Formats: sequence, C-alpha cells, structure tokens
Amino acid sequence: MGRQAKNVYINLPVKHVNTSRAFFEQLGFDFHQRFSNDQVACVIINERMIVMLISHKHFQFISEKQLVDARNASEIIISLQVDTREEVNELVKKAIQAGGSPFKEKQDYDFMYGWSFQDLDGHLWEVFYMDEEKGSSLS
Repeated sequence: MGRQAKNVYINLPVKHVNTSRAFFEQLGFDFHQRFSNDQVACVIINERMIVMLISHKHFQFISEKQLVDARNASEIIISLQVDTREEVNELVKKAIQAGGSPFKEKQDYDFMYGWSFQDLDGHLWEVFYMDEEKGSSLS
C-alpha cells in the first residue's frame, strides 16, 4: 500500500469567518473550538477530514498568492459522499436555506446520485451517494 495521510485539512479563504461558521452550523457540522477564533473556524467534516475557514487577510498571509474570487472562478470542488439519496437532498436543501445557492441540477446516473451547492463565498460543494455494488458492475 502506498503512502496515506493521517488526516486531510482543506483551507478555504472566506470573507467573514463568523458568518461562514454560522452557515456550516446550519448544515449540522461541528467545530473544533480549540482551533477556532475570529480568523479561523475549524469545521469537522468527519474524523479524518477538516475544513479550515480562514479569513481573507490570514489566508493571504499564509499563501502569499493572490486570492481567487470563487464566485467568478473555479478553484476547488469539495465532494462529500453520504449514505443515501435522501441525505444528498437534505444537505443541499439546508445549504440553500442557510444562504448558499444551488450550483448544478441534480445528477442521477442510476448507481450514483448527486447535487451541488455554492457556499457563501462561492466555493463549490458536491454531495453524492453511490451504490457501490451497482457501480462496481459497470467496469
């Protein structure tokens, strides 16, 4: 087996940390309080994946590169696999109700079902369910 990372941390620049934090709280995510402050909010996606919502100013200091306006340009698509089609719909609907916006229409490929949204800063999030038994029979 090749090299594997212990955990995955995704760092996203956000305009307003507290507003973005409230958005993800409305989606039902928890936060590492110890690693969160007015410049950073540490979203727990699962036990091995964390999203760091970082203020533009702090992100600029870390990266030293020009920030991309995710509302006008693609930078990343974060894909979250869930256990059911219903969970896909539930999470995207919560995101839209919390101030996010739909990104693409629902995609249904029989073995895989997904729907996408944009968060408050325009980052793309894809939520999908995959019937791994049906998907494996396609190869």
